[in-house]
Amino acid sequence: MKRMKSLVAKYERMKPEELRKATEAFDEEMVVDKSRPLSAAERKAWETARRKPGRPRRGAGAKVISVSVERGLLARSDALAKELGVSRASLIERGLRAVLEAGDPGVPAESFLGAPASRGRWS
Repeated sequence: MKRMKSLVAKYERMKPEELRKATEAFDEEMVVDKSRPLSAAERKAWETARRKPGRPRRGAGAKVISVSVERGLLARSDALAKELGVSRASLIERGLRAVLEAGDPGVPAESFLGAPASRGRWS
């Protein structure tokens, strides 16, 4: 911000004739013939400036999903996430990774997930 103020102050101190001379390049029409392709460094800077800010990409990226969770379980998980200083999504991701890593193709899922629900789905 300080640099911007000093740049503005520079033009504020100029006399009208000096200002006219310093800014005369901006009075010209933009002519495409005078332009050139961007260099690799300029292209990289342009892509960085153009990119929308967002979450950092991890792995293959993230997919937003909707999951139903029993209210009591959600409250307990939120309390644990707060205690650990992580987000709800991070806690769920950790739990999912732990279950997947604990799963062995030779071990029945019931041994670490619990019995299946009556509808044939895991609860």
